[in-house]
Amino acid sequence: MPRPAVQTVRAVHLVSRPDGPPTADNFAFVEEPAPALNEGDALVENIYQSVDPYMREEMDEGGWELNAPLEGRTLGRVVKSRTPALPVGALVHHRKAWRTHSVVTPAEATVLPDLPGVPLSAHLSVLGGTGLSAWVGLTRIARLKPGEDLFISAAAGGVGTAAGQLARLLGAGRIVGSAGSAAKVEHLTGHLGFDAAFDYHDGPVAEQLRAAAPDGIDVYLDNVGGDHLEGAISAMRDHGRIAWCGAVAQYNNRLQPPAAPRNLYDVVGKSLRLEGFLVRKHLDAKPELYDFLVPHLRSGAVVPDETVVRGFEHVVDAFLGVLRGANTGKMIVQLTDAP
Repeated sequence: MPRPAVQTVRAVHLVSRPDGPPTADNFAFVEEPAPALNEGDALVENIYQSVDPYMREEMDEGGWELNAPLEGRTLGRVVKSRTPALPVGALVHHRKAWRTHSVVTPAEATVLPDLPGVPLSAHLSVLGGTGLSAWVGLTRIARLKPGEDLFISAAAGGVGTAAGQLARLLGAGRIVGSAGSAAKVEHLTGHLGFDAAFDYHDGPVAEQLRAAAPDGIDVYLDNVGGDHLEGAISAMRDHGRIAWCGAVAQYNNRLQPPAAPRNLYDVVGKSLRLEGFLVRKHLDAKPELYDFLVPHLRSGAVVPDETVVRGFEHVVDAFLGVLRGANTGKMIVQLTDAP
């Protein structure tokens, strides 16, 4: 039975810029007539949308435009097309997010590979930007070697849970993670194979990391910055490597100088290497990730760790929840039924 024609689409706009932590009042839901398609366009019904901590930075001046649809990683199904490159029924990845339907061109959308046995949502979690961030951080930036000991901050988030599973498959030695609750700590050690984990609310990060990794660490995947980076530097062995992926501790106050790390000069004394990276500059690594990870997904050795919020009307709540640490694993919003 053919699907009914799309008459209207819903979208979320940014209507004001936050001063500190964002709130729902910074956003507005709008309804618009379905856009007409030009030659070369396709209309995508969006199925899954990613909400990520980096989006907080996009809310500041110089980021997202006000009163316009927003961007983000999205998976959807082509429901109408005027280009053979994006046929009706194709499942695609694109970045025209925060809306129920999106008009894309072949240059703006990628047809997803057919991977039997792999859930569609995995293309936003372990096979998506979060998984790719973990892969690039571990293999290209930190160059993790078998047997090396690793610390991951925000380890119960999307990048952190992917990194922990990847590191175990890559032969890491001791894997330690930090998280924001006792339940998340138990999830890391009880379900994801971390050797140790701690709740950063329970005391200074440096002290808890020293207790969890008394012999030190070789590699640190940083998703937090601030006191976590300071603690990692203090625990680093000589010639350790730090792959700096994010700084969620500073997203709401980027204009204020951070109180930590106060031991930055130890990078010199210990001959450490600290390198930041943007995953969008390493998209050529995606085939490496697929080749390595897809067999483990099919075998069940890796299970995508996801928190799925259902309903377009909850997309803002899901995003604000990410910033509060409400998710375990990758936060994904399901907008409609998946195939």
